[in-house]
Amino acid sequence: MPTIPDREALIARCRLLTQGAQILSVPIHITEQYPKGLGTTIPEIAEFAADRPAKLRFSCTECLGWGPPGPEAPFQIIVAGIEAHVCILQTVLDLLAMGYQVHVAVDAVSGRLELDQQVALRRMELSGAVLTTAEAVLFEWCEVAGTPEFKAISKLITGREEKTV
Repeated sequence: MPTIPDREALIARCRLLTQGAQILSVPIHITEQYPKGLGTTIPEIAEFAADRPAKLRFSCTECLGWGPPGPEAPFQIIVAGIEAHVCILQTVLDLLAMGYQVHVAVDAVSGRLELDQQVALRRMELSGAVLTTAEAVLFEWCEVAGTPEFKAISKLITGREEKTV
C-alpha cells in the first residue's frame, strides 16, 4: 500500500463499499497477496473481514474456493482493491470465465502506475466486466429511496443525515 500514489482516496472508496455492504448485508470477502512478504491488509480495511485468506496465485478465486455460480451463489460480484493490472485483473478474468457478472468499482481500484491501471481497466471492460463506481454500486444495491438502508447509505456517502420531505 505505501507505493500506491492515491492510497488515501482508494482506502476511502474501499471503506465506502465495505460499510455499504455491511448496511445492506452484502457478503464481503478480503484476500491477502503473500502477506508474509508484502504485509497484511491495512487496518482500515481488515476490520471488515476477520477471515482474510492468504494467497500466492494472483486471482483470489482459488483461495476463496469459488467455482461457477450456482443457484445458491451470488451471480454478480463487485471487485475492488490493488493492484489493478495483477490481482484485480486476473480475478476479474477468472470470474468472467466462470460465468459471473463482474463489476469493477474503478474508483476503488488502483495500482502503482497509472498506465498499468488504465490498460488493466480497458482489458477488463473488453473482456466483459462492467466498469462502475463505488457510489453507483451502493445506490444500485439500495434500488429505492426512503428505506432505512437508503438513508444509512445516503448518510455514509454525504456524511450527513438524509432529510425527509
